[in-house]
Amino acid sequence: MAEVPEHLLRRSRERREALGAAPSGGGGGADGGGGADASPPAGDDDGEKIPASLLTGQVAAPAAAAPAAAAAPAAAAVAAPPLKGPEGHTQRLLTVVKAGSIQDVKAQPTDKVHVWPHLLVGEFVASLALTAFLLVFSTFVNAPLLATANFNFTPNPSKAPWYFLGLQELLTMFHPMVAGVTIPGIGIFGLILAPFSDKNPSQKPEDRKFAIALFTLFLMFWAVLVIIGSFFRGPGFNFTLPWRDGLFFDL
Repeated sequence: MAEVPEHLLRRSRERREALGAAPSGGGGGADGGGGADASPPAGDDDGEKIPASLLTGQVAAPAAAAPAAAAAPAAAAVAAPPLKGPEGHTQRLLTVVKAGSIQDVKAQPTDKVHVWPHLLVGEFVASLALTAFLLVFSTFVNAPLLATANFNFTPNPSKAPWYFLGLQELLTMFHPMVAGVTIPGIGIFGLILAPFSDKNPSQKPEDRKFAIALFTLFLMFWAVLVIIGSFFRGPGFNFTLPWRDGLFFDL
């Protein structure tokens, strides 16, 4: 049986003394007679256990106060009515829970999901959608291979692949050392430091303003350079308007 805290033992002794029973560990009752009526009820053999009266929700009948009661024949003890709360609910002590056994659970069920089927099903559907898009796109857009490269003839304009057009656009504005090394190095170094600058584990957009702003800035900076180099650069890599001079870019 579980040990009862000291404050509950003290309250139990006070309650039994108020009902006329002998306190736990004492030799006699409040009147010093030490009779049978002052003995603790069954189950209350010592003060370290939970009294049976608390487990059953009932208390023992108080001792008789009149002297004439001693001469009366012995009768069966009548159980007192069960203890009731403020709203009439019967109260019963089930167990005593120690404070150290209550632990704070930090992990919430929404923090983790199973790889299968939650993650893999979404990735599989995304791959099917991308495959369907490429199939439809390749049906309507012709992308033939170009002729064999001729080292005696340089096309005008000579453009890099679209993923390098951002660097080629920077070369028209800055020195090659700045455009090819300094600016890309600063951008890559900033992205490396991003996880250490924003350590918020939340996945909600409203809680990740710094990370979203940093990625949006990087994406817009590079996207603008690629779009200008792809659609707004003509012969000699000069600035042109695609709706006036046409497109000088091959997929």
